[in-house]
Amino acid sequence: MDDERFISSSMNPAEEEVETSLRPKNFDDYVGQDKVKANLRVFIEASKKRKDALDHVLLYGPPGLGKTTMSHIIANELGVPIKITSGPAIEHAGDLAAILTNLEENEVLFVDEIHALNRSVEEKLYSAMEDFAFDIVLGKGPAAKTMRITLNKFTLIGATTRVGMLTGPFRDRFGVICRLEMYSPENLAEIINRSAKILNIDISAKAALELARRSRGTPRIANRLLKRVRDFAVVIGEGVIDEKMVNKALEFLEIDELGLDVMDRRTLKTMITKFGGGPVGLDTVAAAINEDPGTIEDVVEPYLLQLGFIARTPRGRICLADAYKHMGYEIPQAKAAQISMFDKLKDVDDE
Repeated sequence: MDDERFISSSMNPAEEEVETSLRPKNFDDYVGQDKVKANLRVFIEASKKRKDALDHVLLYGPPGLGKTTMSHIIANELGVPIKITSGPAIEHAGDLAAILTNLEENEVLFVDEIHALNRSVEEKLYSAMEDFAFDIVLGKGPAAKTMRITLNKFTLIGATTRVGMLTGPFRDRFGVICRLEMYSPENLAEIINRSAKILNIDISAKAALELARRSRGTPRIANRLLKRVRDFAVVIGEGVIDEKMVNKALEFLEIDELGLDVMDRRTLKTMITKFGGGPVGLDTVAAAINEDPGTIEDVVEPYLLQLGFIARTPRGRICLADAYKHMGYEIPQAKAAQISMFDKLKDVDDE
């Protein structure tokens, strides 16, 4: 179901080639994440002056924010090659050994979804990251011997959406840890305008900002919506994307003014109408809308939490005042005090 959502922040393999063409190649073209960029510029410049490998880097944050793009930029700024793999692809220690022994001096190794590494593979990485050496066990039983292979110095860049799943010892071996934040509508509008120029799309400034407001703070979603709105502009318009065309196209796609789609609204409606706004358990909500609990937790809930539409409590999920207002429902009198309390807590957190 997630793959069918236009506002999904996960990578669609069919879009990979186009997305690659839209990726900036250096920090000057990379919009947003100013604090991360400023720090990385310093670390990269220092490593170049020392003529040494950059410390290992961990990039974490929600999907679609540019972790892969950032890794390519780091390699470009360092002036070194980059090898790309993913946690699930490295199944055995032998796979890891083959990758590490083929790395050039100071090369970058990018591992996406690094939280999904097999635990035995992760432990083999410890000595590789610290000592640039890889230990291989030859034989079995009492006759077994350990052989240490010296590796070229390299920089491991790990990307993850679930930093909490990394073990403490593994996380501590990264010298640079960066969290990528959600983007503001203004930054997303810059990204949309840049992508429109690359794709030769004519879009007005107001249209770009309106599209940005509905992109859930995520560049990947912004670029995806830009391409879909372009299709509507070509077929039912004159090929030019203005604010009116954005509103019409997203109405067809059933994406509202806050970027909520059918699944988001169905989740909120179910919680409000069938369970009195909660508290209700995740499995119960998933069963009621015939969806996988993991999809609800990983895909739907993060944005609803960010908007302050729902809250997680020990007894389950509850809808907050803004959710009732957006969905057009009155807050039940019996729930008003409880919802007001959570809204006050939310305001304190925002401050």
